[in-house]
Amino acid sequence: MIEINSSSRYRDEIAAAIGLAVMQWQDATQAYDEAVGARLGLNMAERHCIGLLYGGPQSAGAIATATGLTPAAVTALIDRLEARGLLTRTRSLEDRRKVVIEATEATRDLSARYYGAIAKEGEKVIATFSDAELATISRFVNAALDLQRAQLARLKAEGSDTSGR
Repeated sequence: MIEINSSSRYRDEIAAAIGLAVMQWQDATQAYDEAVGARLGLNMAERHCIGLLYGGPQSAGAIATATGLTPAAVTALIDRLEARGLLTRTRSLEDRRKVVIEATEATRDLSARYYGAIAKEGEKVIATFSDAELATISRFVNAALDLQRAQLARLKAEGSDTSGR
């Protein structure tokens, strides 16, 4: 491991290399997700919905918020995915007015088929790092995620201003 501090003459090059690697990682991830979507006949919003359900059951409202779709569009999306057996829609046991959306076993099987190998290989990569390195990587990834989310919120808050200002 290269020891870097704020006075290192390589700091700018390493920071630029990290920035480029992150952009390439984002592009590779997006390309893979699009290829999986094309193979399965799923559009971006459908893939996003399924990804949300990977973390557990969601309400239709939570899906609408996360995807940026209108409630009517989310209903149509849920209808399509339910018809394909990729999710279920049930009434909440706590509040019968609410609907709970869950991934099905078929969805979990597809996830394992297309993303399982990536997860297993990723575990092998992670195992090559020390605890201290993992703590640093975790700090970086979470800070980058916070930054990305903040920038997305800022962009959405600007509304429909298409002037580029």
